[in-house]
Amino acid sequence: MVIVFDVYYQETTAKAVGLCFENWTDDKASQIITETIEGVAAYESGEFYKRELPCILKVLEKIDLTTVALIIIDGYVVLDDTGKFGLGGHLYESLKGSIPIIGVAKTNFATNHLHVRPVVRGESIKPLFVTAIGIDLDEAAEKVKNMHGEYRIPTLLKEVDHWSRAKPQ
Repeated sequence: MVIVFDVYYQETTAKAVGLCFENWTDDKASQIITETIEGVAAYESGEFYKRELPCILKVLEKIDLTTVALIIIDGYVVLDDTGKFGLGGHLYESLKGSIPIIGVAKTNFATNHLHVRPVVRGESIKPLFVTAIGIDLDEAAEKVKNMHGEYRIPTLLKEVDHWSRAKPQ
C-alpha cells in the first residue's frame, strides 16, 4: 500500500489526511484516514517539519505500518544540495528508515539541484519537484510521472488536498 499525506491548518488546529492506494495508476483511494489535531505548533520558518510531522505521525498510528510500501508527502524530503532534511527526511528518520518517502513539491529551492528531479506531467510546462529517500530518486520521479491524471498534479494528490480542506461531516 502507498499512502499520500496532506495537512491543512486553521490557527492551532490541523486536519491530517492519509489517502491509501495500491497501484500507481489508481484514480481512487482504497482507504481515507483522517485525524484532527488540536494544539498544533506555530509555523517556524525553515522548521516546517516541526509543525507537520506530529500530524502525519498521528495518522500513521491508525495504520499497520507493515502494510505500507511507500509514503508520499506534499513537500520536500531533502531541501538543498548539502542534504539538509525537509519534512520527508524527518519522517523517514521517525520511522527508523523502514518506509521509503517521496516528496512532491510545486516549487523548487534555488539551492536544491542534486537531490531533486523536475517532473513534467500532461501538457503542463511547469514541473513538479520530486525528492526521495529510501528509494532511487529517478525511480521515484518516474512513479510520480506515471500516477493517474492528465494534468500537472496527479489525481490522488489533488484528492488528498481536497480531503484535508473539507469540513468534517
